[in-house]
Parts: sequence; C-alpha cells; structure tokens
Amino acid sequence: MGGLTVATPAEGVVEVELDNGSDNLLSIAMVEQLTELLLRPPAGAHVLRLRADGSAFCLGRERAGTTPEDLHAETEVLVGLQRALRRTKLVTVAQVQGDAAGFGVGVLAACDVAVAVSTAKFWFPEVGIGLAPALVLAWLPKVVGERQAFWLTATGEKITAARAVELGLLNAVVSGPDELTKDIDERITALRKHDPRIHAEIREMLQAGRSLDEDQALELSIDRLVVGGLRRLRLLGDATNS
Repeated sequence: MGGLTVATPAEGVVEVELDNGSDNLLSIAMVEQLTELLLRPPAGAHVLRLRADGSAFCLGRERAGTTPEDLHAETEVLVGLQRALRRTKLVTVAQVQGDAAGFGVGVLAACDVAVAVSTAKFWFPEVGIGLAPALVLAWLPKVVGERQAFWLTATGEKITAARAVELGLLNAVVSGPDELTKDIDERITALRKHDPRIHAEIREMLQAGRSLDEDQALELSIDRLVVGGLRRLRLLGDATNS
C-alpha cells in the first residue's frame, strides 16, 4: 500500500514511513498529510522519525499541475511543508536509507537531525528538465553557501553522503542499514532524555535567529535567557517546597 504511513505515537515518538513506488515521490496529498501532522502533532508527541521503504529515500515530488492556477496551488502546498518542518514543535529526525533528490533533499535537510547510509547519493535534477529550482534556492544557499548552491543546482551533480555531511545537509553517515537503525535509535533515546519544551524553545530560537544579524540575535538572547532562568528558578523552588 503506497503513500504515507503514520503510526500511533509510542513513548513520545511518531513513526512516519514513505512508501510510494520505487522513487518514493511525494504526492501533494502526502505533503498535505505530513504538513498537518507537523503543525498539529498528537498529544504527547516529542520526536518525529521519518523513514522510507525501498531503495530510495525520496527522489522528489510528483508533478501534477498543468495550468498557472494548478501550479501556483501545488507550489503553495510544497512551501507549506518546508515552513512546517521549520516551525513544528516536534524534533524531526530523518533516517535516510537511500538516494534523495530535489524536494526529497529539501525535506531531509529541513529536519533537525538527518543521518544517511554511506551509499546514498544526493542531487538536484531540475536543471535536466529545464527548470531553475526556485524552492530549493530559497533554502540551499543558507545551508551550503551560494557557490556550492549554484554548482549543485546548475549541474545536477550527484554528491556522496560524506560530501553531504561536509556541506551541512546531514549530521552523519553510517556504513549500512543496520547501523543506520541503531544510530537513529540512539539519537532518539538521547533526545527523549530531555524536556520537549526545551527542544521546542531551541527550535524557536534558531528560527528567530535566521532573520537577525549577530547583534540583534544577541539582544534577543538576553530576554530569552532571563525568561528561561526565571522559569528554572521557579521550578527549583517548587521542587524544594514539595
């Protein structure tokens, strides 16, 4: 059965699996489903684990629009997922067992944690069909720099998982599928040891800091630190009095 499978949360973890043919292309319906989950997660959910069935992780998205209106609506949905991945209160973890291309790279790169097997390749194929990847170029230069973003999108060159780590698209590379599962299990265990509220605050601070220069970010940190410090003192006081 193809599509997007969302398991019932267990111990704070929501398991999401892509299974849509050999290329694991994301359909508009799948994108909408994932966006909804990210923006309105189940009660008690802390971590979203995203993985895929098959040899490819995700080689992009299905293209359905043919009119200007259809294409505009389709693009709005895609942009919505990118925003949701950055604004969700869930910690997002991508378990990348195979190749990723185009929008698929954008999804894993927007996750908080992404680990891939060493055999995986990553690329942006839009130039091959006569398109400049506008959505990709909205985020890629901020991750890899303008020079690398130009080269990757202008040539469609496939890069290795090791190179993807160097460029900041991945956290780490492991040797194979078993090692990948073990690595992701351990990372989720490490995350689950800590308060989801703190992780949500870290994500909010990172989001807020993207549009600020260094001085503005430092000024913002003063207020955030004061609020966090007062909350910690209150919690310590409550623990002492209980």
